Amino acid sequence: MRSAAITPQAYLDTLPADRKHAMSQLREILLENLPAGFAEVMNYGMIGYVVPHTLYAPGYHCNPEEPLPFINIASQKNFVALYHMGLYAAPDLLAWFTQEYPKHVKTKPDMGKSCIRFKKMAGIPYVLIGQLASKLSPQQWIALYESQLKK
Repeated sequence: MRSAAITPQAYLDTLPADRKHAMSQLREILLENLPAGFAEVMNYGMIGYVVPHTLYAPGYHCNPEEPLPFINIASQKNFVALYHMGLYAAPDLLAWFTQEYPKHVKTKPDMGKSCIRFKKMAGIPYVLIGQLASKLSPQQWIALYESQLKK
């Protein structure tokens, strides 16, 4: 579900109470744990955390006018989603995350290539999400991203 909101707070203000609380918590944990240099924006109708053009002038290869995406969070129809591009690009990061996940949540992770879906708001492992967010600096993400483009 794409939002037409132009600010993260406007996005949150459109959500039902249970989703607003979960999304606000995700936003807060990301802002607290992302390394310096990432910028919070609205992109793709979601709240996004990107490498701004001031740090990576080429931008996103699919559309160089857009900054390089890293993490997005969204309230979808049946779940809250966290999209972490590093999980898709770094097998070692994905292995770490899937190994740590059972230490925080009793259910198996519901995941796609870069997507983690949470159907039950009470089951979101905020501490683990914070740890995941802190694993890559903008410079490390740029290097990983560029290494994937060359394949």
